[in-house]
Amino acid sequence: MIVDDNHHMRSILKELLRAAGIYEVKEASDAVEAFEFMRSVPVDLLLVDLAMPMVDGVEFSKMIRTNHDSPNPYLPIIMITGHSERSRVNAARDAGVNEFLVKPVTAKSLMDRLSLIVNRPRGFIKSKSYFGPDRRRKNDTTYGGSDRRTSNGQKDKT
Repeated sequence: MIVDDNHHMRSILKELLRAAGIYEVKEASDAVEAFEFMRSVPVDLLLVDLAMPMVDGVEFSKMIRTNHDSPNPYLPIIMITGHSERSRVNAARDAGVNEFLVKPVTAKSLMDRLSLIVNRPRGFIKSKSYFGPDRRRKNDTTYGGSDRRTSNGQKDKT
């Protein structure tokens, strides 16, 4: 499903997905419309714009991840935006977005993000202040702190 208030951008993304062999693509012009649709029809992937009126992409991602009535808190989410400032990327990451894609979107950049979601999915983390895909992309074996991960994903007790 593509959620973007810009019809032209939705059309571009839809064509890029079709070129990749993905033909069943639903569209919504805002987060409220998308959330309602997702309550009745299962969605496999969400491409969502960051800057939208009423509910922006970050808040929408938080709704998907944490609302008690969310249709699928584990739904893969790719945030698409023309705003690539670190603060916005961090806000999207902290909202539980799986991948971040900066406009202008190319077929390659979109396929790269889809490939990461399919071929290298990250496990989900639940804490007091976060629910979503593990924000750490690699296992840093040089980190020696008390929260160091082990190869099996469990916390190292040393």
